[in-house]
Amino acid sequence: MDNNLLIAIFIFAFGAIIGSFLNVLIYRLPRDMSIVFPSSHCPKCGHKIRWYENIPIASYVALRGRCSKCKTPISLRYPIVEFLTGISASISYLKWGLTIDFAFNFVFLALVIAISFIDLDFKIIPDELNLIGFLSGLIYAGIRVDFSVIDALLGSFVGAGFLFAIAYLYLKFRGIEGLGMGDVKLLAFLGTYLGWFGSLFVIFFGSLLGVIAGLTLAYLNKSEDKAKFEIPFGPYLSIAGVIYLFFGDIIKSWYFGI
Repeated sequence: MDNNLLIAIFIFAFGAIIGSFLNVLIYRLPRDMSIVFPSSHCPKCGHKIRWYENIPIASYVALRGRCSKCKTPISLRYPIVEFLTGISASISYLKWGLTIDFAFNFVFLALVIAISFIDLDFKIIPDELNLIGFLSGLIYAGIRVDFSVIDALLGSFVGAGFLFAIAYLYLKFRGIEGLGMGDVKLLAFLGTYLGWFGSLFVIFFGSLLGVIAGLTLAYLNKSEDKAKFEIPFGPYLSIAGVIYLFFGDIIKSWYFGI
C-alpha cells in the first residue's frame, strides 16, 4: 500500500477521534455544561459509555445506532461529525502534508464543523469557538511566509465589519434582527485565516448558499411568512470558508485575471 495512503488512513482515524470530542462540544457547549464532567453517558438513561462503545463510527455501527442499555436511538449526527472530521484531516494531510500548515488548517476545519452543527441545532455560535479560531488564525499568520498578522487583522476587520454593517442596516430599516452577532464574530475568525478577499468571498458565496437553502426550506415547509423563515447562517459561511481555504489561490487568480 502506498505510504501516503496508509498515513492518510491513520490521519483519518486521528480526525475521527477529534470528531468524537467535537460531538461533546456540540452537545454540551450550547447547554452550558462542562466538557469534562460527567463522562460520556446516555442522556436518556444515564448509562455510562464504556470505552469500546465510544470508538468513532465503529461503535455506532456495532450498536446499530442505539444505547446498549435502554435502546434509545443515538443521533446520526455523531458518526456524521466523526466522519466529516476524519475526512477533513485526511484531505488536509494530502494537501499540506505533515506540516504546520496541516495543523492550523485542520484546527480551522474542526472548528467550523463544530460551529456549523451547533448553529444548525441551536441557532447560536459559542463565543469560545470563535475566539479560539480568531487566536489560532493570528498565531498562524505570525508564522506563515505568504501571509502576515496585518493581513489576518485586515481580513477579520473587513469580514466582521461588512457583516456587522449589513446586520445593523437590516435591523434599522426592517426592525428585526436579520443576523446574529455570532455570525459577525465567525467572520472575524474566518478572516484571520482567509484575508480580506477571502472574507468578501465568504460573505458573497455564503449568502448565495443561504438564500438558496432558505428559499428551498421555506417552500418545502410551506411557510406562510417566508420573509420570517429563520435559517442558521453559520453553516453556509463555513462552507464558503472551507472552499476558499482549499481553492483560494485559484479563486483569487481567476477573479483578478491572473
